[in-house]
Amino acid sequence: MAAPPARARADYDYLIKLLLIGDSGVGKSCLLLRFSDGSFTTSFITTIGIDFKIRTIELDGKRIKLQIWDTAGQERFRTITTAYYRGAMGILLVYDVTDESSFNNIRNWIRNIEQHASDNVNKILVGNKADMDESKRAVPTSKGQALADEYGIKFFETSAKTNLNVEEVFFSIARDIKQRLADTDSKSEPQTIKINQADQGSGAAQATQKSACCG
Repeated sequence: MAAPPARARADYDYLIKLLLIGDSGVGKSCLLLRFSDGSFTTSFITTIGIDFKIRTIELDGKRIKLQIWDTAGQERFRTITTAYYRGAMGILLVYDVTDESSFNNIRNWIRNIEQHASDNVNKILVGNKADMDESKRAVPTSKGQALADEYGIKFFETSAKTNLNVEEVFFSIARDIKQRLADTDSKSEPQTIKINQADQGSGAAQATQKSACCG
C-alpha cells in the first residue's frame, strides 16, 4: 500500500529533497550553511561523501520541509554521490564565477543528472561567489544566463558570504517542485481511491507520492 501523501503529515505539507552538485571548492557547503543556519565561515573543509541539512519554510501558505544534500565535488567520491541523484526532486548546479573550469564542468554535471536522476527532476543553475571583485571574475553573468537558457532552467548568481540571492535560489526551486507535486497529486487523486485495483496508472501515481514523502 502506498505511503500517505506528504501533504497529510502534521508538521509539514511537503517534504522536498534537494541536491547540491558541482566541482569541489565552488561553495556548495557555504551556500547550504548560509541557507540552513544563517552563517558563513571562511574556513574551507572539503565535504567527505555526503552531508545534509533540514530547513522548513513557508511557501504560498504551505509548510515545506527541505532536506538538502551537499555532495562532495571530488572525482573519488563521484560514485558515492550518484546514488543520491535518484531520490532528488531538485538539483542545484553550482559553479564559481571566478573559476571558468567549474563553469565548463556544468555540462558534465548535467550529463550525470541525465544518467542518474529522475526524468522530471527540477534543475537550477547557480553562479556562486558573485561578491568577488570584478577583476577576479572569469565567467560573465551573460554566459551563465546563456547556459541556463540553453538547458531551459532558471539562473541565479549568489554569494554565500553576503547572502546575495541565497534565499531566492532555494525558494525558487522549492516553489517549482511544490507546483509539480501539487499537479501530480491533483491528477492522481481519482486513481488513488482505487487502491485494490491492479491499475498501472495508480501504481505510478502512488510511486510518485511515495518518492515525494520518503525520498
